[in-house]
Amino acid sequence: MDLNQLNTGIIACRKCPRLVEWREQVAEVRRRAYRDQEYWGKPVPGFGDPRARILVVGLAPGAHGSNRTGRAFTGDGSGKFLYPSLYRAGLASQPDATSRDDGLMLTDVYISAVARCAPPANKPTPGELDNCQPYLESELRILQPRVIVVLGRIAFERVLQIYAARKSGFGFGHAVSYRLPHSSPADGPWLLASYHPSLQNTQTGKLTKAMFDAIWARAKALAEVP
Repeated sequence: MDLNQLNTGIIACRKCPRLVEWREQVAEVRRRAYRDQEYWGKPVPGFGDPRARILVVGLAPGAHGSNRTGRAFTGDGSGKFLYPSLYRAGLASQPDATSRDDGLMLTDVYISAVARCAPPANKPTPGELDNCQPYLESELRILQPRVIVVLGRIAFERVLQIYAARKSGFGFGHAVSYRLPHSSPADGPWLLASYHPSLQNTQTGKLTKAMFDAIWARAKALAEVP
């Protein structure tokens, strides 16, 4: 399976009845500001460089962000903080992300999530995360990234679960990094944690531009990206 085949399967997924109902309801009713736009209303596939050495793992699509545009972190407040930072790091071709056809390209970065459908209150259930986990596992097998940047505690814990490292003593914190287990300790990818670029974090100053820019500098160094 390659990324195109995987993404085709992700887009067609209907494993979680609650999420299917919610994402489609949001796409039908729409927010007044986007009333004239056609919502994506389906699971959101991964996006980025198929040869990426850095895999970014977020939480879930926003109801009126990715669930509207069909591309990760596109059309919402989190994306307005993420993509300018990637651009400053030389990992994105432009700082703005507005739609799937806006010309944005990523270099050495692929963006994924632990949940592919917009969940009510932005809170997927453990069972819904379990249903989505095989998609992330497939991306990890295909990409074999050198660094996994997790945005937020839920993504952090889910990646630890995939690597059977939940009892490792690894603790979540901004800018902490760990070597994940593999067949040989030196072969596992790096896990680099960051606070999520949600409006709640960025507008309160919990996550600043300087803090976020430092994440990508560290990710590039760990992945040996020039």
